[in-house]
Order: sequence, then C-alpha cells, then structure tokens
Amino acid sequence: MKGLDAHLVVRRGSFTLDLELAVAPGEVVALLGPNGAGKSTALRALAGLVPSSGGHVRVDGADLRPLPPERRGIGMVFQDYLLFPHLSALENVAFGPRSQGAGRREARRRAAAWLERVGLADRASERPRALSGGQAQRVALARALAVEPRLLLLDEPLSALDAHTRLTIRAALRRHLAGFEGAAVLVTHDPLDAMVLSDRLVVVEDGRLVQQGPPAEVARRPRTDYVARLVGLNLYRGRASGGTVTLHESAFALDSIEALEGEVFLAFAPSAVALYRTRPDGSPRNVWRAAVSAIERQGDRVRVQLDGSGITAAADVTPGAVAELQLAEGSEVWAAVKAAETHAYPA
Repeated sequence: MKGLDAHLVVRRGSFTLDLELAVAPGEVVALLGPNGAGKSTALRALAGLVPSSGGHVRVDGADLRPLPPERRGIGMVFQDYLLFPHLSALENVAFGPRSQGAGRREARRRAAAWLERVGLADRASERPRALSGGQAQRVALARALAVEPRLLLLDEPLSALDAHTRLTIRAALRRHLAGFEGAAVLVTHDPLDAMVLSDRLVVVEDGRLVQQGPPAEVARRPRTDYVARLVGLNLYRGRASGGTVTLHESAFALDSIEALEGEVFLAFAPSAVALYRTRPDGSPRNVWRAAVSAIERQGDRVRVQLDGSGITAAADVTPGAVAELQLAEGSEVWAAVKAAETHAYPA
C-alpha cells in the first residue's frame, strides 16, 4: 500500500492509544481531539519517539516500527520548531540531507533551494534567534521537507504564532502541503487550521477514533459533543418518529422533508436559537423554557448558555438583545428554534 498504513498501540499507565490510521500519498490528515486524547502520542509513535505496545507503521509498504527515529526517513515539524540555535538557517535545513549521507556541498545546495521555495533565501545566514516566529516556522518546514520524506508530521505548527502572522503562514503552509507528494499528518487544536489545511479530519477521544471524514462532512454532521463544540453546533441524541425527535423531556419538530426513524443526532446552530421573555406566538415549533447559566461576549455577538427542560444549549444574540431582554445569569427565558433550522441524521 502506498502512503501511510498504521495501527498505533501505545500504553501509558491507565491510558491506551489504539488507533488505525491510513493516509494516501498527497493527502493531509488532521488529528483533532480534546487535551489528553492521544493526538501528540500518535504523532510521536509514528516518528518512533515513544515506544509502541503493538500494531504497525508502514510507509509505502515498508515497515518502520523496528527502526529508530533517525532511520525512518520521516520529516517532522515540532510545535516549538526545535531549530539548532548555533546553526544558520541554511545549516539547519542542510542538517537532514547531511544525516542521510549527502556531501556538504550537495546538502547546502538542497538547503538553499528549499529556503528559496519558502521565501527565505535572503535569511540563509541568519541564526534562529534573528528570525521571527513565522520565519522560524518556514525554516523548520524546509528542514523537514529537505530529507524528501514520504511521511510528513506536523505537531501544532502554527500555535506559536501571533494572529496576524498565523494568517499569512497558514496560507503559505497550505500551498507547500498541496505540493507535497507524500502522506502528511497534522496535529492541531485549532479547528480553522484543521479545516483549511487538511483533506480529512480524524477525531480522537480517549485514545480511540470517534469520527473521520472530509472537513465539511464532519462539520455538518458531528457525532460527539467535542466535535459539536469545535464546529459551533448544539448537538443532541434522541429518537426520531413521525417527524419529531424526542430528547429527554422535550420533542423537537423536524423540517417536513426529513423522514427519519430510530436513533438520530439532532443539531442546530446557536444563531438559530431565538430568546424571548414570554412564550412566543407565531411560527416557531420548537419552544422550551430555560434559565441563563452563563453569558460571554464573542466578537460582535454574545453567547448565552441555557439550561432547562433537559436541554443544555448555546444561543448567539446581539448585545442589544441582552439589554432588551435584561439577560443575566439566572434569568428565566423562552428559547425557540424553527424546524427549518434543525438538522437530523442517523446516529
């Protein structure tokens, strides 16, 4: 099999990572999950930096598990880049080819070519302390790619950057990944990085795969609370019958085009939730009474957390609505969601 074919088994105390992972040549897979889910452990197991308890790691059919990290031929970009402080940018990038047996002149030639590709030819003689965060990230990427790896691993490659630099470097990284012919695995906590940089998301919780698929599909049909929060949706599990979904004490009406039966997920966006001081009249078919448990400003909107009738939900409203409805923690309100704003799919 071309690309990456891995079954990662790592046991550490009471925690066990058991993850099957396949990545095709030219594909970028993002590993997502809450803290402690096993994402970085998976990446380090692929690199041979943590011992495996079983499974296999094959790249283009070659078994890498018996090999030490330096012989696996893997390119890796660490969260803190880990550039050699005493070497110039050129020498940092040349280190990989040199370790593979290339002569000094050939290694420097390849390093210069990669610095040119990442737009840093004019900083070749600079040491890491003289580089900005974005420049250091690009040197680390060039160093990883200079060994011509068939597998590229990236551990939170943008987390050390400020917001403005992150925007620019994210776009540049996407271009470089698009031109990479091997398999690439990215670990990130940022859903935007994952959505922009990857072709497929693999969501890990408690050391196990819980959901995978193209970013748009995962965002549209989350299957765990973590994924729902990540993509900004309210998510519930219930039973569909006759055009409604029963959730604990409440029943939600579905759009008339949805004909589902049995166990389903029900999702709707916080922006679809309307709040009222009194029970609303008119078109909303899904109405419930709730108490405000928290209020948080998010940009030009306000996120209101609701709890009531067995339903915990988030609602996004304007600051004007907060004032008009006199919202505060403990306030009693009515919440409503139109049937057309709900989305149900098989569990």
